[in-house]
Amino acid sequence: QVQLVESGGGLVQAGGSLRLSCAASGRTFRSHAMGWFRQAPGKEREFVAAITQSGGNTYYADSVKGRFTISRDNAKNTVYLQMISLKPEDTAVYYCAAGRQGIAAMQIRDRRWIDYWGQGTQVTVSS
Repeated sequence: QVQLVESGGGLVQAGGSLRLSCAASGRTFRSHAMGWFRQAPGKEREFVAAITQSGGNTYYADSVKGRFTISRDNAKNTVYLQMISLKPEDTAVYYCAAGRQGIAAMQIRDRRWIDYWGQGTQVTVSS
């Protein structure tokens, strides 16, 4: 069992930066590829970024590539999402996700492979 708790959301002006954190409980964190998703009002939850179990490889949605960086610290059971050059269209609730044990990080894009979700943290970007 893995529990995920996000933090770091807030209100920021366009062009600003935020860093989201996701603290995981449980002893299996290192065996899960991790990801971030987001959901804007009236829209489907969409993939944002994923990272392999070791942190050696990362994957991004085209809409955030070059602006967002996913990373993890396995010693702290934490995954991060550094966001720069934020745009109003980045406004959403951001969710941390843990993929099924042993799957490839690229599979994180498909929500069917997500076993655990955090409760979400709101990010609002004003224009």
